[in-house]
Amino acid sequence: MKTLKRKGLLILLAALLTFTLAACGGANEDKGNKNAENKPANTNTNKPNGNASTPPPAEELLPEEGASLLVWEESTDFEFLESVAADFKTKYNVDVKFEHVPSPDQADRLANDAPAGLAADVVMFAHDKLGNAVEAGLLFPNDLLEEDTKSAHPDAAIQASSYGGTLYGYPKSVETYAVFYNKALVKDLPKTWDDVVAFSKTFTDNNAKKYGIMWEARLLYFNYPFFVNKGGYIWGKDNTDPTDIGLNNEGAIEGAKYMQTMAEILPLKAENITWDVKTQLFSEGKVAFNIDGPWSISSFKDKVDFGVIPLPDMPDGSKSISLSGVRSYYVNSYTKYPNAAKLFASFVTNKENALKAYNMLGILPSNKEAAADPAITNDPILSGFIKQFENSVPMPSIPETNNVWTPIEGAITKIWNNKDQDVKAALDEAVNTIKESLASGK
Repeated sequence: MKTLKRKGLLILLAALLTFTLAACGGANEDKGNKNAENKPANTNTNKPNGNASTPPPAEELLPEEGASLLVWEESTDFEFLESVAADFKTKYNVDVKFEHVPSPDQADRLANDAPAGLAADVVMFAHDKLGNAVEAGLLFPNDLLEEDTKSAHPDAAIQASSYGGTLYGYPKSVETYAVFYNKALVKDLPKTWDDVVAFSKTFTDNNAKKYGIMWEARLLYFNYPFFVNKGGYIWGKDNTDPTDIGLNNEGAIEGAKYMQTMAEILPLKAENITWDVKTQLFSEGKVAFNIDGPWSISSFKDKVDFGVIPLPDMPDGSKSISLSGVRSYYVNSYTKYPNAAKLFASFVTNKENALKAYNMLGILPSNKEAAADPAITNDPILSGFIKQFENSVPMPSIPETNNVWTPIEGAITKIWNNKDQDVKAALDEAVNTIKESLASGK
């Protein structure tokens, strides 16, 4: 999904820490840090897929002799990472180099490059890519530093960075979406969706391209609050059971019917409400409320005097539950230096470096101690995301989820664009398509 690939910034915040979520290209030039036989390292304490022996205490873990590392990351993070690498070199005498690979591309690149010995030792991507990477045997479990990681990060991030009951990731940050509002246009903040509807009926003028609220209406990602409000869900058993699809059950149908009424206050075709369109209109002062994520903050700074609030409550008073994502570092199971790689993944996400990432990049960390820092908890823009994250669930990470997005996007588009569309029929058709694709193995 285009929207999911755009996300660059991630949020995890101290207020959320007690909650459970239920919510770069090219070959590696440093060939010396890859396994000569192009096979996963197979030491007694570093076997892939959870076969590690009893790990030593974290303070006893040392990098391999002569270790050097390559890390894939976004180029915008290089200044921060080079600072971290210098400190890591001082502590462990291990050189770390960086190569730009966009986060959304890393899992696919890893699948192609790791067996050939060309991938980075440490990679970073969102947790919804985790299932495919684990199933392909591309990642080492976070075993030697598991207890340290679990104590440093909230259950929400640990859950999202785990697969099949095994922790693989070293959580970096998380994200969800909330409501940007234009302070010049909004005097009274809405508490419920009914409040948003009432405001929009007085503000929206389609001819003048003015709208009370906008979001990418065709995408399940942003419409998830409507589906889940009355009992809909993607997969059963905490989004891990692909044999149980809850996108056309009674609750999902009822929620989608309420979503369908939103087209009255946002009278555009669903496919025309793109990120580019709504971002431009919000920047021009023609949209009062804009549902988006922290990755869009930079698009509005110096253009709009805005604030951020959580999603409005549902008409029945229940909270709007959003989908969230967790980005973590992972260790390539084909690395020649698994100990050094694990140490770096843990080092870059510790309290000191998490705060450094916030200060240098505006990234809000998963690390609990860093997230509790007043500089983060008192941030006026990010407070809305803090509160919304309390009421979010992680996107499913099982590989079968790839079969969901396109059929449901088609159903939502039909429902949104035609007020007479039978909601149940559209959702039934989408779910049948999902089941067929799962059965065919595509």
